[in-house]
Amino acid sequence: MNDSSPNSILVSAIVPARNEEAVIDACLDSLAPQTEIGEILVIDDQSTDQTAAMVRQRISSLPKLRLLQTNQLPPGWVGKNYAVWSGARQAQGEWLLFTDADAVHGANSAAQVLALAARENVVMVSLSPEQVLETWYEKALIPYVFCRLASKFSFNDVNDPGNALAAANGQFLLVRRDVYESVGGHASVAGEVLEDVAFAKHVKSAGHRIWFASGKGIVRVRMYRSFGAMWEGWKKNLFPLMGGSAETTGKEVLSASLPVTLTLIAAIVAGALVGSVVAALGVLLLGFIIISIGYYGALRRNDFPGQLAWFAIPGRLLFAAVLRASYQSHQRGKLEWKGREYPVGTPGASK
Repeated sequence: MNDSSPNSILVSAIVPARNEEAVIDACLDSLAPQTEIGEILVIDDQSTDQTAAMVRQRISSLPKLRLLQTNQLPPGWVGKNYAVWSGARQAQGEWLLFTDADAVHGANSAAQVLALAARENVVMVSLSPEQVLETWYEKALIPYVFCRLASKFSFNDVNDPGNALAAANGQFLLVRRDVYESVGGHASVAGEVLEDVAFAKHVKSAGHRIWFASGKGIVRVRMYRSFGAMWEGWKKNLFPLMGGSAETTGKEVLSASLPVTLTLIAAIVAGALVGSVVAALGVLLLGFIIISIGYYGALRRNDFPGQLAWFAIPGRLLFAAVLRASYQSHQRGKLEWKGREYPVGTPGASK
C-alpha cells in the first residue's frame, strides 16, 4: 500500500460518456471541487447528442478537465470497455477512478474512499451507489434486482481474501494504477458485458485485496430515465449476473413469480368455494400483504426505503420478465446497448 497520505494522492477520474447530455454536467460538478482528484478525463464514445460540446464548453473553467474521443470500436471490444481503457492509457494518476456519467459524487467521496483503502489495506475499492428512483418502474424493478444481487455477491464474501468470490460495480471503481496495469487493465476484459465483475475477478485472483461496499452517502446514480432504457440495460446484464445458466435463470424466475402465482390461484379457489368475489379479493390482498412484508426485510437490509415494499408484486413480475428476456437474448447470441449490437461469444465475452 502506498505510504502517502490520502490528501497527497493524485486521482484520475475517468468518465466514459455516450449520449449523456442530460447528466454529464452534474457528474462534473461533483468531481471537480475534490482536491484529491487531479484530473478528469471524459471519453466521448461517439455520442450523437451534445455531450462532447457540453464538456468542451467547460474546459476553460475546469483546468483539470480533458476531453478524449474514441474512434471506430475495435473488433472484440464492448464500447464502454474501450472508452475507459482509452482514458486509462492517458491518465496520470496514481489511482484511477472509473465512474459513470450519471454518477453524482459526495463532496468528499474521493477522500473517504482513499482513506478506506488505506484503512483496509486494499488496492481496489468499488461502491454500489445509492439508487435514485423516480418512476414506478424504477421503484419496482431496481431495488428487487439489487436485493437479489446482494444474496449472490455478499460484501463480506467479496471482501474476504480467503473467499474466491469477486464483484464490483463499474459506476464507482477506484483502483491503484500499478495494479490496474499489472492485470492488463480493461484490455483483459475487452469483450465482457459485465466488465466490472470480470475485472474484480482478475484483481482478486492475482492475489490482491479488494473491497466492495455500499455507496450510500458517498455516490448516487439514477441508472435509467425511461422504461425502454431500463429494460435494455437489465436485458443486457441480468442473465450473467444471475448465474449465466438456464438452471439458475429458471430458479430465479420461479422464485420471483411463484408466490404471486400461488396467491392468484388461492384467491380464485377461495372465490369459487364460497361463491364470493369479496372472499377472492380478501385472499388476494392478504397474499400480497404477506409478500410485501417479506420484501420489506430485504429492502431494509440493503439500504432501500421500507415503503418500496408496496412495489413487491410489480418488482417480482418485471424481474422475472426481463430475466427471461435476458436469457433469450444471450441464447440468440446478440446483445444491444446504446445503439450498438454485440455478439455474445466474442473473445472473453459473457456467455
